[in-house]
Amino acid sequence: MSEVNEVDARSATDEVTVAVLTYRRPDGVRAILPHLLRQAGEVEPVAEVVVVDNDPEGSASELVGSIAVDGRTATYLHEPEPGIAAARNAALEHARARGSRAIVFVDDDEIPQSGWLTTLVGYWRSCGADAVAGPVLPRYPDDIDPWLRAGGFFERRRRATGTRLQGAATNNLLLDLATLQRLGLRFDPAFGITGGSDTMLTHSLVALGAELRWCDEAVVTEEVPARRVSRQWVLRRAFRTGNVWGRVSLTLACRNGSTGSTAARRAELLARAGKRLAEGVARSGVGLLRRDLGARARGSGDIAAAAGLAASVVGYVYTEYRRTT
Repeated sequence: MSEVNEVDARSATDEVTVAVLTYRRPDGVRAILPHLLRQAGEVEPVAEVVVVDNDPEGSASELVGSIAVDGRTATYLHEPEPGIAAARNAALEHARARGSRAIVFVDDDEIPQSGWLTTLVGYWRSCGADAVAGPVLPRYPDDIDPWLRAGGFFERRRRATGTRLQGAATNNLLLDLATLQRLGLRFDPAFGITGGSDTMLTHSLVALGAELRWCDEAVVTEEVPARRVSRQWVLRRAFRTGNVWGRVSLTLACRNGSTGSTAARRAELLARAGKRLAEGVARSGVGLLRRDLGARARGSGDIAAAAGLAASVVGYVYTEYRRTT
């Protein structure tokens, strides 16, 4: 029997806040909000939905207030401080003030499948984990570049329900607020405009002994926008992913309070970057010889990720979400 169907171990009076963060993406808010409001009504007791608007001008306010499902509307929260970490922390603080036991994060370019929220919350209640993550399935145009499709850049790994994780993103993630409070964790502003504050928080959570589990039945789909369906974008994202992981790893090593451990981690990361670079070059070469488009694409991604990882060791910070206006 799937663990999702086990009898709840937590009280049925647990309250849940569902948070979606947005920055000048009205089409995304317009698409996802009815789904969230509908599914919030399926949870017992009814969950709260909050939209955190990270636009200094508060451009999503009117839109959020105009959408209702069965008489329910979302709570609008304005967080003008730039950066996704600030918006995530605003959601955490709001949920704590409300008295919620858990917060669920989902992105504004996603659509939850039927039963997503009840499945995610039900699994959290039954398994007693401190955090639960679920799968995000991509949907992209049919005319996508074959190089991108062959490389699988938008595909994410799926696991068996109950699998323990070392980290996760907030694109489909439930966090137990009591655990975060006990461990003194929040999203690190140092990752606010670089991305990765979710990686930093979830790896810190696990490093401190908390349990993060996977629920494969709690599925959301992601609409991949046209601006991301390019080789340039996916290689920049691979570079950023490597850069963020290196920074997270070094930050965790620094928290151990040992200069030696930090130096050892730098050496380890450089070796790992070198290994991945070599693998990427080899994979690209094999792809060229065998006319294997997927191998060539994945090799390019490996090379970009290795470069980002090596850059983190020498202190370079890639600011993917830097704003120009």
